[in-house]
Amino acid sequence: MLATGLAVAAWLLVRARYGDLPALRWWQPIPLAALAVAEALGARTLRARLPALREARTRARAPAAASRDVPVRPVEPMLVARLAVLAQASAYVGAVFLGVWAGVLLHVGPAVGRLQAAAGDTVASLIGVAGSAALVAAALWLESVCRVPPQEQDPAEGVSA
Repeated sequence: MLATGLAVAAWLLVRARYGDLPALRWWQPIPLAALAVAEALGARTLRARLPALREARTRARAPAAASRDVPVRPVEPMLVARLAVLAQASAYVGAVFLGVWAGVLLHVGPAVGRLQAAAGDTVASLIGVAGSAALVAAALWLESVCRVPPQEQDPAEGVSA
């Protein structure tokens, strides 16, 4: 919803003021893509480490521990909380930029044949849309990895949820 509203607003703004705007360069949306790659790598790493840590804790509580104890690097709880906050903020930022780049693309895409400057702006806006969408996807994945799994046990009697 946020991206759609901003796409319409950006399209109207670019449509009204396109001649006054500076040329867009292909490298301008690259930081969004770089942040998407960083968050995706973080999500992949955290997705591998958290279940291993949970399994190691469960094994340690069991009376007869398994014979092959593999050391697991612990994950700081505050790091996971900070990554969850980063993921939420990045999802919003990605949605904002997705809307803005899509609005620009809606104007410059059809104008490629008429306007000479629209060709370069179309490339930049395509990279912007792709990078922003990747950022939203990576942020949502990281946020889902940071979720605490539900408890397997039922709550004690007398405790209401």
